[in-house]
Amino acid sequence: IMRALTFDFRNDKNVYDSPYQYMFGPAFLVNPGTEQLYTGKKADNPPKTRKVYLPKGNKCFDFWTGETLNGGQTIDAAAPIETMPLYVRAGAIVPMGPNVEYATENPSGAIELRIYPGANGEFKLYEDENDNYNYEKGNYATFSFKWNDQLHQLTISDRKGSFPGMVKQRRFNIILVRKDHGTDAGISSKADKTITYNGKAMTVSLK
Repeated sequence: IMRALTFDFRNDKNVYDSPYQYMFGPAFLVNPGTEQLYTGKKADNPPKTRKVYLPKGNKCFDFWTGETLNGGQTIDAAAPIETMPLYVRAGAIVPMGPNVEYATENPSGAIELRIYPGANGEFKLYEDENDNYNYEKGNYATFSFKWNDQLHQLTISDRKGSFPGMVKQRRFNIILVRKDHGTDAGISSKADKTITYNGKAMTVSLK
């Protein structure tokens, strides 16, 4: 899941000179910092930026602000010690939440589904009992999301499989990410559309 940029962008020669960046899954581009950077010698000076290369042929979103950036360029990303430069590829579908303190606290809670427009995308959601190995016996369920960027439509497939205690009906708060909307690690206060999924295929328009 964590890999060098050369695995995903092997035809972009510039990624071979980006040793401090990596992909986390197919969606997230990460440029971590392990120490505070400063504009001068004194520790009370404001933090510096980090150089981040965005691969060619891809639009990216700043995870923290929602700003859209074109690929094929090196940018100066703000890098205070508490905010790691983090970018999401256009076409990514990212489920988030609900906020919980342990994995099974709120299994039927609403899921925020963030869609990063600008390209077609796909994501498969996997679920199982969470606390045993029964998935090896086929006790799990999956369903897929497909984003059609030209039509601005999200298609959810039929659910495949089942397991004891499975949540049969789920609520998704769909967010079409843009600047200052669907950003940061917190749950958004307002969704673009809220739907209820009961395991049957459906298509949602976000025009």
